[in-house]
Amino acid sequence: MSKFKLRKKIIRIRKKKYFEINIGNNIIDNLSKKINLSKNKIIGGYFPINFEFDCLQILKKFYSNGYGISLPIIKRNYQMDYYKWDINDPLTTSSLGIPQPLKLKKVYPDIIFVPIVAFDKFRNRIGYGGGFYDRYLEKISQIKKFTTIGLAFSHQKVNKINIENFDRKLDLILTEKLK
Repeated sequence: MSKFKLRKKIIRIRKKKYFEINIGNNIIDNLSKKINLSKNKIIGGYFPINFEFDCLQILKKFYSNGYGISLPIIKRNYQMDYYKWDINDPLTTSSLGIPQPLKLKKVYPDIIFVPIVAFDKFRNRIGYGGGFYDRYLEKISQIKKFTTIGLAFSHQKVNKINIENFDRKLDLILTEKLK
């Protein structure tokens, strides 16, 4: 199935099932078992849209525990960068309708939560098709080491995603069924 058709199908399913799923605190409570979470880490999140897995509660938990939080700002030519964000800071809306930080202090996250449209058992993912995350992950890999964590619902898992040269595999994918 083409990425375009797969994307459309999974978004439709995600929207239909969104309110049936109880995320609870599973992911927040078990995350530290999966990755190194020393206090000086900067967490890169995203503001959920279109029935995506909502990572805001995870970001709030990290923030309350003293971690630096950042959100992406979309730029021209399908580029993006992360900027520091305090939970209580106001946000502005991008041209794509996505809330983003108003204050502009660029940071390079140590841990990046990545939204997912579909994923497979090999930790491949597809997003909305703009390549923003793939470009950013390639760019930051030239600057520092970091961990990528995809956040998705279990019903977004597919057998296999046809990848292209520029697609970036994630380090970890977490769903509401994390044990």
